[in-house]
Amino acid sequence: MEGWHGWDAYAPFYDWENARTVGRRDIPFWRKHVLSSGGPALELGCGTGRVLIPLARTGVRVVGLDRSRQMLGHARRRMRRASGTDSARLVRGDIRSLPFSTQADFRLVMAPYGVLQSLLRDQDLRRTLLSVHHVLRAGGLFVMELVPDVPRWREYDQRVSHLGRRRGGTATISLVESVRQDRSRQLTVFEQAFTERRGRHQRTHRFSLAFRTLSLRQVTGRLRRAGFTIERLEGDYEGGPWTADAQTWLVVARRAR
Repeated sequence: MEGWHGWDAYAPFYDWENARTVGRRDIPFWRKHVLSSGGPALELGCGTGRVLIPLARTGVRVVGLDRSRQMLGHARRRMRRASGTDSARLVRGDIRSLPFSTQADFRLVMAPYGVLQSLLRDQDLRRTLLSVHHVLRAGGLFVMELVPDVPRWREYDQRVSHLGRRRGGTATISLVESVRQDRSRQLTVFEQAFTERRGRHQRTHRFSLAFRTLSLRQVTGRLRRAGFTIERLEGDYEGGPWTADAQTWLVVARRAR
């Protein structure tokens, strides 16, 4: 299984589920970094534009990159409906080999919402970090978010995780989820079943998403080997201190000059 498997099928439900989980709590954190960088900024795994669109409204030039055509299709439709997003550009590409010219002038690269944890092999993470280093200006920032509790998820089967209506729609959606783990490979696999119901009609969409979790020591070690220095670690979106039990792990690294 590759880490990008399942994301095309997830695209129609991504915004619906994330409105019930992270919502917009992380947007001020990323906005702060985009504004302080002055741009241009690059978001890895921009998906449907949940983070990218609010950042584009700052007027700073931002590029969103994703491998999934379906995710980018949703992002393009959202951008057409949104105002103040002229500074944003969408690019289809693989984060392991970023499709930009040598020494592109990005001042900031962002990896929100655990996107790097979709890299299931160490060689893929190494390639990604080297590619990010390649497109950052000397002294540019690489800011990433890691989900700390993936390996501590309890395994369960057929649990109803979320239930509700799609915004502006008539269908009722339910998410039934199963979680299994391969601890030797530090992998957690989410088996997703989204069911849409309209009256007597229903349709279920099934797919799997896999995530890999490393310790913070492992992540920072790999960053240093790829040519980054660690500026700071934060434990929440308000700049709180990092602890092993923090709600999120935020790593701010700088490309060595």
